[in-house]
Parts: sequence; C-alpha cells; structure tokens
Amino acid sequence: MDAYIAVDIGGTFLRVASYRTGKITQLTYERIHSDVEQPGIYNRLVKVIEQAWPKGHTVIAIGIAAPGPLDPFKGIILATPNIPEWHDFPLSEKLSSRFKVPIYLENDANLAAFAEWKFGAGRGHHNLLYLTISTGIGGGVIIDDRILHGHHGLAAELGHVTVLADGPVCSCGQKGHLEALAAGPAIVRYILEQLEAGKKSRLRGAENPDAQEVAAAAKRGDALAKSAFSRAGKYLGIAVAGFLHTFDPSIVIIGGGVSQSGTTLFESFEASLRAHVFNPRYLEEITITTGSLGDDAGLLGAFALAQMEGSDQ
Repeated sequence: MDAYIAVDIGGTFLRVASYRTGKITQLTYERIHSDVEQPGIYNRLVKVIEQAWPKGHTVIAIGIAAPGPLDPFKGIILATPNIPEWHDFPLSEKLSSRFKVPIYLENDANLAAFAEWKFGAGRGHHNLLYLTISTGIGGGVIIDDRILHGHHGLAAELGHVTVLADGPVCSCGQKGHLEALAAGPAIVRYILEQLEAGKKSRLRGAENPDAQEVAAAAKRGDALAKSAFSRAGKYLGIAVAGFLHTFDPSIVIIGGGVSQSGTTLFESFEASLRAHVFNPRYLEEITITTGSLGDDAGLLGAFALAQMEGSDQ
C-alpha cells in the first residue's frame, strides 16, 4: 500500500510521520531532540526517517517543512539562522539519493498555512493569510488555492516586515521588524527593559522568564505583563493591516505559542487592526481566527505537499 512521509524540522524536535495515500491516517510517528545548533543534524534526520519508515508500504514521496530561508525549487537550505551547518545545503538531493524517492522541501510557515487551508481552519477559503507567532514570526499566504512563492521562493517572510522604523533589532540584524516587536523573545525583552527601568511587576526576581511566564502573569492581572502583550498586539495589528491591503485574503489565521497567550494580545491586535486598515468595513467580510491544527500543522502540511507533488509524478 502506498504511503507518504512528512518531516517537520523544529528548533527543539525533529518530527517524522508516515501517512496512507489519500488519508490523514497516521501510520507511524517518531521524534527526537533536534539539537539544531549542534553538528550532525543531517545524520539525526536520516535516523529518524529510517525509524518512521512504514513497514509493508511503498513510500511515494517525502515532504519536508523546514525553517527558512530556503529555495523550494532547488530543494536547498540557504542559510537558516538556527542550523549553522546548513549553508547552501542541498537537502532534497541528499535525501533523495539516500532514500531513492522524490523529496519536496518547503518553508515551515508556508506548509502550516497549506495545512490549515487543506485540513484546518482555512478549509473552503481560496485566499488565506497565516501567521505563526512563537520564538520568531513566520508567514504563509495562499492565493487562488496555491502557496505564494515569489521569484526566489522567499515570498511571505511576514515576520521581517518593518513596522517601526529604527525599532528594536530583529534576529536577522535589521531594525523594527514585526518579529522584533511581537515574537515571544521580543515580549520578554520588553519586560526586562521595563523592570530595569524600575517598573513594578510580579515578574521581578524571576530568573530568565519566558513568554509563557509573561502570559501567565498577564492572566493574573499583572499590569506590566499585560502592557507587554498589548504592545505586541499593537504592532501585530499594524502589520496585518498592511498584509490585508497587499494580499486581500478572506481569512487570517494566527498560530504559534504566543497566539495562546490570552485576550490582552488579541484585544490590542483587533483595535490596532481596525485603526490602521484603510476602511474598517473591509473587516466585516474577513474571518480572523486562530489555527486549529496546533503543533501538527507543519507535519500535515508536509504530508499534503508530498501527496500533491507525488501524485503528479
């Protein structure tokens, strides 16, 4: 029986699953700590694919969700910041040679968008915008039922759009990007700066707080924690208003860990979005929601990609 393998390369885990043809039925599932900043990530990836290879099934293709930037047309990882050893790395070619099946590589946020469009909150929509907000901010755009790639395959790097000129430095080295203002580390950085400036908070004295701890403090009513999420929501609203004007989607889906932080972020986001969109009535015809697939979005997107491309072979 035919099957497809899906791979999700994350900063914490390498996750691999195999799926039956034409179904979302999961046959096998394996994950290991990825240790992406340590040498040998490719060998660990090969190992976990071998562990998940379905016995008694013919694998048609392998789909891979990986952090960008990457070239999906050539199957090359260009220079993803959290995997230093993969620079101009021909991942698809190497894995195809090893496993003797076609390999399809795609940006992880693009595939999360693709999964929500095909299996999740975006079903029935033809034009979709997806943002994942966690350690970084990634984006994916579906236009007329197809992933938007652009000329180099680098379209929809939505976390690296400038929303505050001369703002905080982003992980990419540029200033004022959305990621530098609304991702988890940006929220924590703002808290630490305010604490150093003398602001009161229950987080004072916390050792290396993360965004989850800040969210918990906000839910308990901590004023500084709430202001951090309100600030992030403000810049998220500015950015999404611009994305609506650019891509004209019928649905906006927000995923990632920060999206689960509570009402403060979304109340601020919605107010900011309404203030910055060119006509508030425009929002009456747009669905804005959170993702429905959770951590499985990348895997399911990789499966959908392998199934779609593999069926054309």
